[in-house]
Amino acid sequence: MLKQDELSEIRSGEPINHFLLLTKFEEKTTRAGKSYLDLELGDKSVRLPAKMWDNINQAKQNLDAGIIVKVSGTMDTFNEQFQIKVDKIRAVKKGDNVDIEDLMPKSIRDINEMKSELNDFIDSVNDKHLNQLLKLILSGEYFEKYIRVPAGKAWHHAYVHGLLEHTLEIIKICDLMCSFHEELNHDLLITAAILHDFGKTEELSTNATFDYTDKGKLIGHIVIAAIHIEKNAGQIDGFPEDLKNQLIHLVLSHQGKLEHASPVEPKTVEAIALYHADELSAKTNAYKQAVYSEKVGESNWTRFLPLAGTSLMIPKQNDKEEFNETLF
Repeated sequence: MLKQDELSEIRSGEPINHFLLLTKFEEKTTRAGKSYLDLELGDKSVRLPAKMWDNINQAKQNLDAGIIVKVSGTMDTFNEQFQIKVDKIRAVKKGDNVDIEDLMPKSIRDINEMKSELNDFIDSVNDKHLNQLLKLILSGEYFEKYIRVPAGKAWHHAYVHGLLEHTLEIIKICDLMCSFHEELNHDLLITAAILHDFGKTEELSTNATFDYTDKGKLIGHIVIAAIHIEKNAGQIDGFPEDLKNQLIHLVLSHQGKLEHASPVEPKTVEAIALYHADELSAKTNAYKQAVYSEKVGESNWTRFLPLAGTSLMIPKQNDKEEFNETLF
């Protein structure tokens, strides 16, 4: 088990002598013509930009995104964001005995508990066609990817088992909405919640960089999920055409707006419920992660976050310690 301080706990000016994941690697040139390495380094707590300015020719040998590296340097700040100034960097050696799993961010929730919750929700779907569809899609290799893949590369639930955690949050929100509004089709809404991001099993890789796959870039997770539903529903005798179309509509519209990459906008009450449940889960998680990782200096505010359109207030120290325990 790797024992070292987490990056998120190191303040500006403090030394770094860590094994870290190299998640971005690029050689660039300054306006003055000086070459430098533009990097992103991380552990299970946070990913940070990094720069190496000197002695880069030897250092860049055997480096590539997705590997473990040993880094010596200093924590610095630039544009109100923490940044690592790298003095030395090398690829991990066999004798270092470092496991990549020790450095990859993971959900704090127990994976077996989450799988049990998912199975309970699948069993709660009484419609025989939807229940059969769920069990057909969530099987074998696809199920193993489904429970491991992150929900995003960087913005929300961007860690191992992140998609499953995100999905369970949405299911619970939708289940609660059904208790308020009996008119909602519970089985349809829960099925859509389970499958809405299923395409991320093929859109995102599960390696250290969480990169987008070629298929993910070309087609996207929303359309990928719709294709799987169409294909698998066709293997189920008597699957109602209208039910299939409504389910695909929920998946296609779950990001709410055309400018947010939804092929269509929500046109049913169930689709509206799913869209807002997805927004609530994603943004709450993203903002929590930002509060945890974006503190600069002694300020009680994060830096300006472009995706949020604002900076966020950081809890007082005692509250923040308790808050952090809910994240990692």
